[in-house]
Amino acid sequence: MTQIGKPPGDDALIRHGCETADCAPAARPWVLAAAIIGSSMAFIDGTVVNVALPAIQADLHATAFQAQWVVESYALFLAALLLVGGALGDRFGRRRIFAIGVTLFAIASVACALSRDVQQLILARAAQGVGGAMLVPGSLALISASFPEKERGRAIGTWSGFSGITAAIGPVLGGFLVDRYSWIWAFLVNVPMAIAVLLIVWRHVPESRGGESAAGLDVPGAALATLALGGVVYAFIEAPTQGWNAPTVLAALVAGVVAAIAFVVVELRVRSPMLPLSLMRIGNFGGANLLTLLLYAALGGGLYFFPLNLIQVQGYSATAAGAALLPFILIMFALSGWAGQLVDRFGPRGPLVIGPSIAAVGFALFSVPGVGVNYWTAFLPAVVVLGFGMTVTVAPLTTTVMNAVGPDLAGVASGVNNAVSRAAAVLAIALFGVVMAWAFDSQLAAGLRDAGASAQATAFLESQRSQLAGAALPPGVDEASGKALRHAVNAAFVSGFRWVMGICAALALLSALSAWFFIGRRPATLPAPFSDRRPESP
Repeated sequence: MTQIGKPPGDDALIRHGCETADCAPAARPWVLAAAIIGSSMAFIDGTVVNVALPAIQADLHATAFQAQWVVESYALFLAALLLVGGALGDRFGRRRIFAIGVTLFAIASVACALSRDVQQLILARAAQGVGGAMLVPGSLALISASFPEKERGRAIGTWSGFSGITAAIGPVLGGFLVDRYSWIWAFLVNVPMAIAVLLIVWRHVPESRGGESAAGLDVPGAALATLALGGVVYAFIEAPTQGWNAPTVLAALVAGVVAAIAFVVVELRVRSPMLPLSLMRIGNFGGANLLTLLLYAALGGGLYFFPLNLIQVQGYSATAAGAALLPFILIMFALSGWAGQLVDRFGPRGPLVIGPSIAAVGFALFSVPGVGVNYWTAFLPAVVVLGFGMTVTVAPLTTTVMNAVGPDLAGVASGVNNAVSRAAAVLAIALFGVVMAWAFDSQLAAGLRDAGASAQATAFLESQRSQLAGAALPPGVDEASGKALRHAVNAAFVSGFRWVMGICAALALLSALSAWFFIGRRPATLPAPFSDRRPESP
């Protein structure tokens, strides 16, 4: 699952999003309901599709790398355009942009369900990502605009609570729909939710804007961010099948790198940048975002492969795979209040070193199980340890980002941190796909030799390598040979999974080291031009 629960900074976006609009007290519960249902659509879609991927891959005869695009096309546009979506709401009206985003998301969901090949599904998922980039920041800003400061805390708590429930039931619901009916219902479930949101918005939600501060819209930055992410992601996803020397792969990689460099240049010069790079000069803010990049790359990239392992290798149903991370979510939900006090008691550095270090142990535990294991003894310990490590990390991470810049820039800072976490997952899925393909191919060749596979069976499975664990067996093989060949395929996937989780553990440890070196023991004050005071040394 590419986004487990709420990404960092969401609560901060609500708390510091905008000035209060003229919203009647009787309408505020309706505004909160619209925000909860709207953001739930994006939360659900960020998790259930991974559970549905094996069914999608089989039904649409897609390769494992095309299945990656089903996830990546959505996540890429959501990550690249998230900050622009918030700016569009500030400039043209939050209610209007939110409603447009919900409408586009619903139409794209129907297009996903009606897709007859994987290319159509990928395009529809990209449109979903654009809609999500408008509705996600809009749903958060509506709460801030409609509730006065003295009532905002309760609204935040309600929204957070329902978000936790959504994160828990979303994958399970998606798995149930896949098992009982079809993967298309994982997308169609968005339609009644969208209709409910639009009716509430039309009748009860007032319009609000961002005033003079919302005058700038960084269109060049948004275009370059999308091209940079898209180019790099395309190169790494397509390289295992086309080869690194393929003209399209090389062109995409070069375009992505050049666009990334151009993005930095533009953001340093444009009047209203979507990513204010000057904030990175603040020690705690820069350190927190480096930690976010490394840790959420591990989380999003590593857990993308977990449902595939459970369904295609271990033989679990989609429903069971959707429920596999419930302990993770419940731990974060139950201990979030306790974790939120850690910075006040111990300062930011301690929790942000200890939390990712615990998460690293969790990732390492994921690399232990082999083929045909029991979830309760093999994977549950890893899920619990990882969940506790992320719990220790997330609330202090958000608090550190907020404290680093002060209240005037907290909305911008939390939005940047939120986007960094999403972009990290997008890049990691593409990069880890290369690792998985390399390890799978190497282990499969050795496994087929050990199984004594015939030349015909070996050639057939070599042609199925792009399916990874979804590879079909050669036609006409006997039961014993089929069992040996299937074990070779599954063991090859597990080999790749172990490599991926080992890298995730290393990334988590690097994120802990980044906290140790770049985050002070106490919240840092702001350097010029944000403050005349000197930042405290670590």
